Amino acid sequence: MIRISTIFIAICMVLVAASLGLVLYAVAGISGTESAIVALTALTFLILYNAVSMRLRDRSDVGGQIADLSRGTADLARQVAEFGRRLAAIEGRIASSNSTNSDRIQSVVGEINELGGLVRQLASTVSTHEDLLAGAAPGAAAASAARPDPEAPIDLIAPLGERPVPPPSLPAAPPPSAAQPRPAPAVQAQTAHPVQTANGRNQTQLLATLRNAIDENRIDIFLQPMVTLPQRKVRFYEAVTRVRDERDQLIAAEEFISIAEASGLIGRIDNMVMLRCVQVLRRLMVRNKDVGVFCNVAASTLGNSTTFAQCLDFLEANRALAPSLVLEFKQSTFRNLGPAESENLAALAQRGFRFSIDHVTDLRIEPRELADRGVRFIKVPATLLLDPRQASTSDIHPSDLSDLLGRFGIDLIAERIEGERAVVDLLDYDVRFGQGFLFAPPRPLRPEGASATGGASPNQAQDIQGSNGSAPPSPGATSAAPPAQRITGNAALARRI
Repeated sequence: MIRISTIFIAICMVLVAASLGLVLYAVAGISGTESAIVALTALTFLILYNAVSMRLRDRSDVGGQIADLSRGTADLARQVAEFGRRLAAIEGRIASSNSTNSDRIQSVVGEINELGGLVRQLASTVSTHEDLLAGAAPGAAAASAARPDPEAPIDLIAPLGERPVPPPSLPAAPPPSAAQPRPAPAVQAQTAHPVQTANGRNQTQLLATLRNAIDENRIDIFLQPMVTLPQRKVRFYEAVTRVRDERDQLIAAEEFISIAEASGLIGRIDNMVMLRCVQVLRRLMVRNKDVGVFCNVAASTLGNSTTFAQCLDFLEANRALAPSLVLEFKQSTFRNLGPAESENLAALAQRGFRFSIDHVTDLRIEPRELADRGVRFIKVPATLLLDPRQASTSDIHPSDLSDLLGRFGIDLIAERIEGERAVVDLLDYDVRFGQGFLFAPPRPLRPEGASATGGASPNQAQDIQGSNGSAPPSPGATSAAPPAQRITGNAALARRI
């Protein structure tokens, strides 16, 4: 839009040119045509002068603006260069920090690998010592077979730190004979500790004994620890059921469980065992809140609506113990779940109870499905994990099973560990927990306020159990252990190992 000053200047130039023409026409006597030509010429010169002056003024303004823009560009370039320098310095610091952290991680990894090698060497040395001690006392083997050592009751009042897992078995309880073949795990589990069996009883007599034991509350609980590997620190306990007959002889669960399921008594037994497990767990948690108890539940109990309703009401009343009470089922139970069993299992999972699977016969395991059902532990026999044939028959190599289960929040427990060589091999499989007679056999509970060793410390009680001078077994499962005896050289050597 044309500015007002430009219009005013144009009007003034026209007036000046017209005035010049009139002056020439009136004063100088020039004709009108010539006066008009002179006026137009003067107007043209005025217009040219105004245009040139305005162009010069605009050029000086544009030059100033260009100079200001140049100074701004230079300042911007300096700022960009400063930011680039700072960014390069930050990148250098990050690279230096990453290099330092990488060096530290490499050094830590090297130290961990070195510690792992030392642990394996230590386990190999312990295994060699165990073999030497086992072969050094053949006479003690016959004496041990004729007179088994008593089971030291477990003190639930003492802290877990004061109850270390005993060392490998000394010559007090070696295999029956070196010339005989190694027995099967199930048979060895019955002969490894002094639990008397129901030999000589038929099924009718055993059923009558079982009914009387239930009516007279002669269902006992033995505890077998589960330890961390390789530290061997007690982390869980498994409740093992034993039945006492009229003569206070113990009957193992493997002998009466099938008869109890066939006769319908397994539900009452499970209720009693569950009650005892809750009582034991409350005693354990007085000293250690991180301890847990595994309680076995039969498949028929899970499928019986009446029995399960009683168990569910009891567990609902003790829902606060759900994180520490693990319900254990057989692998066959999970593979043959019906609609009722699945619904009851989901009801337990909704109340926060975790599950464990034992009696595993093969490694065809679906960890995602088990994790969705609430399974958090799987117990696999050590012989099955270390069997080289499992690598070809299962979908995953046994050495990768622990990592696979860990991705779904399931811990692998190796059970029935009977030798140090098995521990060395299981460490290569990254197994975190172990259970077996190598660490401790199932032991009866110590009554509250009672001393199992006549005033001796827990460590002395374990040394007495491992010594050659063990007293004969007591007639009752829950009776106190014999008085403290002098610790022999074998016991001291076992403590050093």
